Amino acid sequence: MIATEVSAFGEILLYIIGSVLFVLLTYFGSWLFRPHRPNEEKNTTYESGEDTVGTAWGQFNMRFYIVALLFILFEVEIIFLFPWATVFGDAQLIAETDGMWGWFAIVEMFVFIFILVLGLAYAWGKGFLNWDKPEVIPPKVDTKVPDQLYDAVNNRY
Repeated sequence: MIATEVSAFGEILLYIIGSVLFVLLTYFGSWLFRPHRPNEEKNTTYESGEDTVGTAWGQFNMRFYIVALLFILFEVEIIFLFPWATVFGDAQLIAETDGMWGWFAIVEMFVFIFILVLGLAYAWGKGFLNWDKPEVIPPKVDTKVPDQLYDAVNNRY
């Protein structure tokens, strides 16, 4: 006797096979139909619409990396708040545990947020969030615009 139903794992397997086939067929179709005419301009490095200057081994201020790491750290930890809020919002689970789960979850989240605030205070205290503003040096122009040209431009209208 042959089973005509697909189990839940069979459905997942069918989705995986279908998505892999879709990606492979899409890549094959784009490779088959695209024009292939390489030239020097297409092979140059493209960086935000600007021609690249120098090599990729340039020196950056370390604060860029520290700010990026702090951002990633707090973003990843904020992600943990969503499952907590989802479970905490389940009123049936709180009712089944006679309200003890609710108090435990609140205390647990305050401890978690306290650790986040402690990390932020440490980074702030170490000066990682301070950003030195560069000194603005106004350009010095040695050429003086002739008064006749200046008047002509300003009195046009």
